[in-house]
Amino acid sequence: MNQISGAQRLLFTTITILYWTSMYVYVPTLSPYLSDRGLSLPFIGIVLGSYGFVQMFVRFPLGILSDRFGKRKPFILLGMLTAAISCLLFLIPDSWVWPLAGRLMAGVCASTWVAFTVLYASYFGAGQTGRAMGNISVMTVSGQMIGMLFSGWLTDGFSSSAPFIVGAVIAVLGLVLAFMLKEPRSELKEQPGMSFAMIKNVVKTKTLLQVSLLSILAHGILFITMFGFTPLKAQEMGADGLKLTLLVFSFMLPHAFASLVTARWFTPKFGYWGTIGAGFILSTICTGAMVFADSFGVLVATQAINGFAQGLHMPLLLGLAIRDVELPGRATAMGLYQALYAIGMFSGPFLAGWLNESWGLNGGFLFGSLLGAFAFALVIKWAMSDRKAKFAARTNHAEEVSG
Repeated sequence: MNQISGAQRLLFTTITILYWTSMYVYVPTLSPYLSDRGLSLPFIGIVLGSYGFVQMFVRFPLGILSDRFGKRKPFILLGMLTAAISCLLFLIPDSWVWPLAGRLMAGVCASTWVAFTVLYASYFGAGQTGRAMGNISVMTVSGQMIGMLFSGWLTDGFSSSAPFIVGAVIAVLGLVLAFMLKEPRSELKEQPGMSFAMIKNVVKTKTLLQVSLLSILAHGILFITMFGFTPLKAQEMGADGLKLTLLVFSFMLPHAFASLVTARWFTPKFGYWGTIGAGFILSTICTGAMVFADSFGVLVATQAINGFAQGLHMPLLLGLAIRDVELPGRATAMGLYQALYAIGMFSGPFLAGWLNESWGLNGGFLFGSLLGAFAFALVIKWAMSDRKAKFAARTNHAEEVSG
């Protein structure tokens, strides 16, 4: 295990929380903010989806560059800088161009998450990837929750522009702190540049491809619901800034709790596939139940269970993405994984936006529920396949021993 001082770990944790807070401080009020600016539901879907669209093309090359140079810190600095720029772009009035540009820039910012995850994983031994990803998932959710909890209060107490101003200030603070970040010595050692053969081997990793597909579906659900149109449904029910804050809290707190305990409690008992499958089936049910939510209280209940469900599978998918990949190729693997799940971040709200235009918000939520059902079916299929493979391996071993 790399020897990292407690001060550096605390610094990394602080920067990570600021990173996510700056990006998510405006998320609960974003779709209502865009609607108030006169943008249509399909275009709101495009703006929301553009965040993931950029990541589809930026994350994988960024991961390759990070592995090629053996550096993570420059990309973390880039992330904090683009977070600030993103928030400032939303403040430019009048044209529809600036909200779209702001969300595109947020996609560039989120693409640098590759460097955060790989750097943090390097703080732990090879067999502790799950623990590392559980910890960093808690940091992620904590930052998102802090930002989203302040969003409604800032809008109600000051103005609809306040979350973007605060987000920019937080990002600048994170940028200053990031200059003090140090990489482990093993990360600073000169590494051979990633060759096409090495990249090909990473891309062909079976587990990486499986969890990438599942993560596409998981993020499609997430960006249709809590990070997409759920706040708009709450607003249609008459929710003010305080109620939006309550809605966020109901989702993020169970999400953070599940992320923290999944690797410790659920995975040892139910295994990877069992825990991931449970997360998807719960998410499917809760997303579908939003269609029938006739009060704000019911909506809050669906989000609480959905938040817990997504906390069950998100950290495990993240850890499995790099579990079977050697250290020199981990940023490449993480870049591919995050680029692929960005497809869900883009296509989920994009398609839901068009469905919402024709069928109302419930059309998008039904679509999200179908994504969850498909993911659950894939989990069942792959779990059965793995079980058969392990049984065959044990049988062959037993035959060899007896022979």
